Formats: sequence, C-alpha cells, structure tokens
Amino acid sequence: MTQETVDETNDIFSAQGAPSLKKNGIEKLSKASLKYAAGLWFSVAIIGQLVFVYYILGFYVLAAMKGNLAAWSDVLPHGYIKGDGAGNFAIIMHIFLAASITLAGILQMLPQIRSRAPRFHRWNGRIYLSSLVIAATTGLYMVWLRNGVGDFTQHLGVSLNAVLILFCSGMALRHALARQFALHRRWALRLFLLANGVWFFRIGLMLWIGINHGPAGFNPKTFEGPFLSFMSFANSLIPLIICELYLRAQDSKNKLAHFSMAGGLLVLSAASGMGIFIAFMGMWLPHL
Repeated sequence: MTQETVDETNDIFSAQGAPSLKKNGIEKLSKASLKYAAGLWFSVAIIGQLVFVYYILGFYVLAAMKGNLAAWSDVLPHGYIKGDGAGNFAIIMHIFLAASITLAGILQMLPQIRSRAPRFHRWNGRIYLSSLVIAATTGLYMVWLRNGVGDFTQHLGVSLNAVLILFCSGMALRHALARQFALHRRWALRLFLLANGVWFFRIGLMLWIGINHGPAGFNPKTFEGPFLSFMSFANSLIPLIICELYLRAQDSKNKLAHFSMAGGLLVLSAASGMGIFIAFMGMWLPHL
C-alpha cells in the first residue's frame, strides 16, 4: 500500500467521522439544555414554595398558636366562623396540611433522597398521598358546603383540581405498588404540579396584577371575573400541559424539541420568579 493510498483512506474516515462527532455533540448539548432548564425551573419553584410555607407558618400557624383564629378572616374570606365546628375543622386541617404537603412534595421530587434514602422516600410518599387525599376532600367541602370564595365557575375549577389530585394519587400509588417506577415517577410529577395548584394560582394572579399595574379582568372586592374563572382552571391544566410537553421532549430524539422546550422552561422560570417576588412583596409579606 502506497503512502498516497493511506492518506486517501485517512481522508475518507475523517470526512465520515466529523459529521458524526458534530451530530453527537449537538445531541448532547440539546439534552443538557433541557436537563438544566428543567433544573432551573424546579429550583425557582422550590424557593417560591418555601417562601409560601414561611408565610403559612408565619401567619396562619402563628395566629392559631396565639389563639387568634379570627385573624384568618382578615386574609381568607369565610376563614374562621364562630360556631361552625365542622367548617372550622375542615379549614384548619386544609391550611395546616398545606405546609406539610408542600415540604413533603419537595422532598419526594429530589432524586438524591430517592436514591440514597429509599425507605424515607416511601414513608414520606405515604404521608404525602394521605395528606393530599385529606386536603382535596376538605377543599371540596369548603367550596361547596361552606360558601367558598368566588363564583360557580371558580368552584368548578377548584373541584377539577381536587378530582385530578385524587386520580393522580391513585395512579402514582398503583404504579409504585406494581414496581413500575418509571411510570410512577411520571404520575408523581403530575401530582406534584397539581398539589401546588393554589401556589400556581397565587403567583399567576400576582404576575398578572404586576403586568397590568393593578387588578384587571376581575373585581377585587367580589373576587369574581373572567380572569379568575380562567385561572381557576389554568392553575391545574397549564402545568399539566407543560409537563406533558416536557416528558415528550425528554423522550424524543429531536434536537429541536429539546432546545424549544428548554427555551420555554427558561421563560417560565423567569415568569415564575417574577410572580413569586410580587406575591411575596404584595400578598404575603404585609401579613408577616
């Protein structure tokens, strides 16, 4: 074999290998962009949910510890009603569980805990699911039997959230018991998003108010209007839709799908951060 033949052979392999290396590099970059964009949104969400828990503990729990449950009505319409034993018990359970559910949900989503402390993950999951079933049930009671705030359309939206929580709880448990952990994690992710419906509602509402420099599309006194009717469904359905798009992008080999979803998550991270900041400054901090 002459040196010329060797050089030609090397040129052929180099020409074939370069596109392959370039293709693999772009594919790795697209997958990494999706992974880190999802991680960024989750980090922003954790911060926002911990701030929400701080508000629950600092206002609702502290007021209860002081024996001043009546203070809840300053923030929550039809909060504490004297003489309504069943209704007061339902709302106390609902609010107290909100903090524990938020914290338990964050712990359930952390892969480090799932891999390093599987026993804790299982017990925390049992507590999480049980608490969500109670919270969803008491939520339905408050909306339909205790003259919940908002109009009929909003009550339907809240009920949809509760029903979806119960359904996803059952599906997550079913796949965990069947040891179908890949499916279990997907249903647990959907459940995590639905369980934070109240949080999504608040940061979405405050972001909307911030963008419009005040209430728009609803009456702040009656807490009724088209925007609130929309939000009562959007706080459940939009996170679920985005979740399904993310899971499809994750499963796909399409690099454009990876980059597009990553870009969308970056925008959502910025929007969530703005909503959290406005909610904390305008809705939560004044009551702490």
